Amino acid sequence: MLLLALLALASPATYSQDDSNGPLDLGRTLRVNYIFSGTDKEQEISLSELCVTDGWAGRCVNMDTVLLRGNGQVVMDVKSHGSDGFDKTVYMTSFSTLFQEWQATEEATHTRKAFENVFLLPMPATEARITVRLYDFHGNVSCQMSHVVKPEDILIRPSVKDPTPHEWIWKGGPDLDVELRPENRIDIAIVAEGYTEDEMDRFMEDSRIAMESLWAHEPFGSMKDRFNIVCVKAPSKDSNVSEPKKRLWRDTAVGSHFDTFYSDRYLTTLNLFKLHDILSGIPYEHIIILANTDTYGGGGIFNSYTLTTAHHPLFKPVVVHEFGHSFAGLADEYYYDDQYSEQYYPDTEPWEPNITTMKDFHSKWEDMVGKDAGIYEGGGYQSKGVWRGSKDCRMKTNNHPAFCPVCQRAIGRMIRFYTEEAD
Repeated sequence: MLLLALLALASPATYSQDDSNGPLDLGRTLRVNYIFSGTDKEQEISLSELCVTDGWAGRCVNMDTVLLRGNGQVVMDVKSHGSDGFDKTVYMTSFSTLFQEWQATEEATHTRKAFENVFLLPMPATEARITVRLYDFHGNVSCQMSHVVKPEDILIRPSVKDPTPHEWIWKGGPDLDVELRPENRIDIAIVAEGYTEDEMDRFMEDSRIAMESLWAHEPFGSMKDRFNIVCVKAPSKDSNVSEPKKRLWRDTAVGSHFDTFYSDRYLTTLNLFKLHDILSGIPYEHIIILANTDTYGGGGIFNSYTLTTAHHPLFKPVVVHEFGHSFAGLADEYYYDDQYSEQYYPDTEPWEPNITTMKDFHSKWEDMVGKDAGIYEGGGYQSKGVWRGSKDCRMKTNNHPAFCPVCQRAIGRMIRFYTEEAD
């Protein structure tokens, strides 16, 4: 308990600008709010607002590339010396969205909807162009939008002065097997959802359970010193979260609810602007939202957030499973054949590292076959035409105690991508 108390008193992981970063001001973060809207066949990207906060908790290595393609990408370009055009990429990130998931539902065939999306970028020190691209299920660009950001723009809204109460429960240590600068830690924020002011002690207990559940899985356990974890005590007016199927709507910190896309167990929040407002002024890059409920459910969106129930008996395996989605971009390895539309096709290799259509198996775990992994049909919600690397895995069932070798390698690569400069 003494260790945790000392960690709670540690200073925030905010970092000052290094002159060597040139066109990037790593003393500040640019938050960009977008609206993605459309139907099953149409997509539109609109800029909503620009915000700035002190400090940069994102990666400081491999900044001009991505490890996984994702279902979309954000690219920041600046003008190189003497150039008239934005010809130098200084930062990239990839992502998935609830909007793109929704496009594969029946509702999207007859209804137009809009979804909030938020991206955290290093603040440019000079004029920069930001481009957002969305990809279809075949990996083609389906929608794209660019806009120019000027760091001196008076309409870039500053962050809140008084951050939400928060407490660190884990700080990455100095004893690593590689030389790692302090700023190269991966910052995770665990956010309270559906906890009242009087329930924050329980939220802290649940947060520690979530952390220890991650450490109990490789390679998170052996690489835990590369992470920082802060707990954000966002109070809710009502205890528990909303359950539309039961006609129960509750006033909670980020307005999460079950029955997303009319799927009983799919627990998400659509209020990303509000979520990031709650986190403003706190160093974070990845988000785990804990819901104060014993109803089974959750969700994880790559480079967006993990959201899971904290008081169901399967809390421990589910929070790890969902973080596998949001942090490492892992696909679900279970399958059924009653989904409205397929997401994986034989002419396209999935970007997720733990499934394959065999279109480009060489880029996946071909080198592991017969050693640590195999080829098993079924994955990505499809029983045919998609393969995974093991009979069972944390990404397939809650009963399996570990990530399979394919997923473990993918997670390890992602951790190193955030913390080590690539060769």
